This record gives sequence, structure tokens and C-alpha cells, in this order.
Amino acid sequence: MLKRILAVVLVVMSLSLQGCVTTPTGGLKPYIDSLDGYKFLYPNGWLPVSVTSGPDVVFHDIIEQTENVSVVINPVTGNKTLTELGSPGEVGYQLGKSAIAPPDSGRTAELVNAEARTVGDKLYYLLEYAVKVGDRERHNLASVAVSRGKLYTFNASTPEDRWSKMQTLMERTVKSFSVD
Repeated sequence: MLKRILAVVLVVMSLSLQGCVTTPTGGLKPYIDSLDGYKFLYPNGWLPVSVTSGPDVVFHDIIEQTENVSVVINPVTGNKTLTELGSPGEVGYQLGKSAIAPPDSGRTAELVNAEARTVGDKLYYLLEYAVKVGDRERHNLASVAVSRGKLYTFNASTPEDRWSKMQTLMERTVKSFSVD
């Protein structure tokens, strides 16, 4: 009798635990821009921000509003490929100077890591920055790709004090970014 009860309890527990397994997109929602040709996943509970210039799209956390993801699209002169623009480190350094911490922005950005990654037939550079804004520190991740004669930059940013909590989610978000 005790063995039957134990067996039933184990079956019930195993079925209950299966409901706790997360899917690859668990905690993330899809965003698709078919006109501009890109898509990504962003955290549940984040809201779109209305922007009139600069990024194509921005989402931010409703509580920690400085925690955000954005996409910036710029033309590429001469229809260059990503590798023609430079290595991951070179592109990361230039992006840090021009977009993450442009002159007179009051920000500094240190490129912490730069790597290349291929998904299907597309090349992406994954970039990581330590950013200082006055006395505050932030952590930025970016995914950069070239498609349709344009440079797509997907950026995810969080305050440094939340990095340890948000790192896995931010990495999944940045790695989900893809262009047509």
C-alpha cells in the first residue's frame, strides 16, 4: 500500500514539474517588423516607447524604465558587407564611439567583448559594453548585422546593479535578433 501511494505521489510530482519547464522563448514576446525586415524577442511586461527620431523601435521595462531594447537602422555606403566594415572588435569600437557613447553625450563606453556569430546565411557581431553615464554604470549588449544595404543595430541596456539578474534574459533577447 505504501509503495502505491509513493508511486502515485511520484507520478503527480513529475507531471507537476513538467509545467515548470520553460520554452525557449519563455518570458519573451516576439516583435516582427516585416517592412524593415527584422525581428526579435523582448521581455514580457515591457512596453513600446513612442520615438520620433533615432531608433526605429524601443521597448522598456514598466518598472525599471531605463532598462530597454532598441533597433537603429543606418544606410551602409557602397553596399558593404559586415566583414567589409571591419572585424567584430573594429565595428564594436566604432559603434561605441558613434552610437553608445557619442561625443558630448556625457557617456563613456568600454568594449568588453566582441564576437562573430553566423545564423543561417547571416553574419552577426555580438558586442558587450560597460557604459558610464555620470556616476551611474550600465551594461549594454548589441547585435549588429548588414542586410538590404543597411546596418541594423539591436541594443539591450540595463543598469549595472541589475546586470546579474538580467544577464541571461538580455543575452537571449540579443541573440534572438535577426534580419531578412
